Amino acid sequence: MSIYDKASLVLIPSGTKTSKVYSQKPVSGDGDFTFSRSTAATRVNADGNIEKETQNLLLQSNSFDTSWTKNNVTTTSGQSGYDGSNDAWLLSKGAAAFTNLIQSVTTSGVNTFSVYAKSGTLTQLTLRDSATNIYARFNLSDGSLITTSGSPIATSIEDVGSGWYRCSITMSMSSASLQIYPDWNQTTAGNIYIQDAQLEQGLVARDYIETTTAAVEGGITDNVPRLDYTDSSCPALLLEPQRTNLITHSEYIGGYTNYASTDTHNDLESPEGVENAVLFAGDGSQSQVFLSTPDITLSSAGSYTISVFAKKGTNDYMQISLDGFVGAGNGSAYFDLENGTTPTSGASVEDYGNGWYRCIVVVTIAAGDLVGKIALRVSSSTSSFFFSSASEANGKSIYIYGVQFEQGSYATSYIPTYGTSVTRNADAALKTGVADLINDGEGSLYMEVTPTNFEGDQRFGISDNIGANRIVLRLFNPSNLQLSCVIGSSVQVSISNNGYSAGNTYKIAGAWKDNDAVIYINGVQVATDTNCNITPSNPLTRISFDNGVGSAKWENPVSQTMYFPTRLSNEELAELTTI
Repeated sequence: MSIYDKASLVLIPSGTKTSKVYSQKPVSGDGDFTFSRSTAATRVNADGNIEKETQNLLLQSNSFDTSWTKNNVTTTSGQSGYDGSNDAWLLSKGAAAFTNLIQSVTTSGVNTFSVYAKSGTLTQLTLRDSATNIYARFNLSDGSLITTSGSPIATSIEDVGSGWYRCSITMSMSSASLQIYPDWNQTTAGNIYIQDAQLEQGLVARDYIETTTAAVEGGITDNVPRLDYTDSSCPALLLEPQRTNLITHSEYIGGYTNYASTDTHNDLESPEGVENAVLFAGDGSQSQVFLSTPDITLSSAGSYTISVFAKKGTNDYMQISLDGFVGAGNGSAYFDLENGTTPTSGASVEDYGNGWYRCIVVVTIAAGDLVGKIALRVSSSTSSFFFSSASEANGKSIYIYGVQFEQGSYATSYIPTYGTSVTRNADAALKTGVADLINDGEGSLYMEVTPTNFEGDQRFGISDNIGANRIVLRLFNPSNLQLSCVIGSSVQVSISNNGYSAGNTYKIAGAWKDNDAVIYINGVQVATDTNCNITPSNPLTRISFDNGVGSAKWENPVSQTMYFPTRLSNEELAELTTI
């Protein structure tokens, strides 16, 4: 019999659905974990790209029925579409100017409005928000942009074959009145073809989502578990604490202050796998090149973490710094984007592939100094942000994406923002009512984890669902891994070992029965307890990534967990935990 066969419950992150993480054992589903997180989130998917929540905020996105107002136009269904279906529509107008389809939408911040279109007897399409009078006109005969008005953030016309184009316009909006014009101000009667309209937050049009009577969200929405593939071909269940990105625009930097710099949105494919990275370059007017966020007001002093995804352009180096937080300590860091390194203490770099690095610096904000900015500089080296002259700085560039500023001493997964700060709530995973899987008198717990942090007190284990009786593996400061047994509210076992590092993989197992508790880490016995009473005063009915009552939640990626209803032998524990 293998060690695996002895397990009563095994979790290897591989299958999920909304609010559920499937266990590998028992196969009946009795061990499946209930999962919750009351906000959207992001993860690194199997393709290595950052995956967000997606959405289509329009109603009847390819029905063009009563959700759309028809202003001197008609729609005819059943037309041959860009995707080989007959789901396209003929949009026809009479001999009058400014005829259109209209839908009013309540939204805010940066949004992208898109539709697939093909020329008919007419060759132009206009997309417009009448609330801001921002619009773009597209030529459907040659795939070109004709003109814009009102300074849209970005426009795009993408050839998708067979004469079809996906046309999009990105704008900052609220309470929008979105309009689709066959032509614009021409008084010629005629038609074009349209299909699959979409409105979504962000700088680019992503995969289309069909809607009917309500807006639809997809991707990593509320309560969707995150199987994260960061640095691995195998996923880990990503469990994180609540965090807020205090940067109100994490991707659109049009509201930032430029100093001797220019920026171009949607210039390169970002770690998201879409073309929404910003080119940030010197304009040749000064010997330093930077941009800074609007003022940020913090609620308290302490540790904060700044992070930004960056890639070299014509320049290899970048600096991240605080600007205006005059009492702050450890306020700047330099990064080498050619080699993915930093010489700065308190800073770190994570490789996201394709030349992209997440550059991270932890800073300390002083009390009474709670207002300031974040500055990003194209720097001349990893020790100075000044170039020798303005002409040398001219054209020096890097690419940036996903600026984040969060309270805490380490960076968590990316939290996108489009006009206001955004909070990602904490992840939670547990299973109750499993007394038949748990042996109250003895047992073993196993975890394979690659911690991103040792902050706070984090636990995984079994309990009586009220916390008076619990047996848990703990991860907490200072770099401490521990087996803890509380029986009848009294600590019976507390054995641990210090000196572990974030970013390394650990296989941890704790085993117990009366007067015989032990913990193994990476094949080595690190602590024992031979004077302990393990018999609980209440039945153990819950297994969870917390302390048994919902607090001290686990906040790290988990690759595998097992619960055994027997105290494994020391030889088995060593075999199980050997890297």
